[in-house]
Amino acid sequence: MDLLLENLTVRVDGRALVAALRLTVGHDEVVGLVGPNGSGKSTTLRCVYRALAPAAGRILLDGADLHGMRRRDAARRVAALTQDQRVELDFTVFEVVAMGRAPHRRDHERLTRAERELCRRALDRLDVAHLADRSVLTLSGGERQRVLIARALVQEPRVLVLDEPTNHLDIRHQLALLGLLRRAGLTTLVALHDLNLAATVCDRIAVLHEGRLVAVGPPVEVLTAELVRRVFEVDAVVVRHPRTGAAQLLYDAPEGPAGG
Repeated sequence: MDLLLENLTVRVDGRALVAALRLTVGHDEVVGLVGPNGSGKSTTLRCVYRALAPAAGRILLDGADLHGMRRRDAARRVAALTQDQRVELDFTVFEVVAMGRAPHRRDHERLTRAERELCRRALDRLDVAHLADRSVLTLSGGERQRVLIARALVQEPRVLVLDEPTNHLDIRHQLALLGLLRRAGLTTLVALHDLNLAATVCDRIAVLHEGRLVAVGPPVEVLTAELVRRVFEVDAVVVRHPRTGAAQLLYDAPEGPAGG
């Protein structure tokens, strides 16, 4: 499924948080949104998972207007992991993951055997199967993050939207998650702070600055020292990973005494 953000504009109190953004994400493509804090990454993603309506522009899924769809139909196509997603009630991990089937079931309808197996596979893929009977309230931040990603996969979406999915995850689970994204076969739009992780996992990177798209393309073409200095206001040397060839950034240490 192809995702098109067509001249997307979001305004709050007369100020454009996102301005005339045009971006495509193709089938089976992972596109990373990167940019400094306040650049419009999360605002853009909120429009894609319909938490926010744009002031202008459209979001199209294979040519169909996402915001014109019924909520259940949209939820069958788009799954999201948001920064502020919380589970405050005392559900088990398995119950939380099973909530991903809600767009596909009638109210109070029991899970089928196939759906329960789908949940178990998602738990395995995210390395949380051993937590299935635990209360979600007892989990660490990283464990809870993986449970919520499993719930999104159980939704069987065509489009996956992830806002900082590696938050709270240790490096092993960060890399495992990013590898999973590459193998999932989904149209994926993901916001990431870590430019090196973005360069490792993403087919293309879209750089936002003050709500505008300033560069888009393969990481090795987009992540230049000049762009990093202009957009992120830091100095970096760009090198190639010796095994994968991916662009990687080596940052200069800040000047001045270290804090105690």
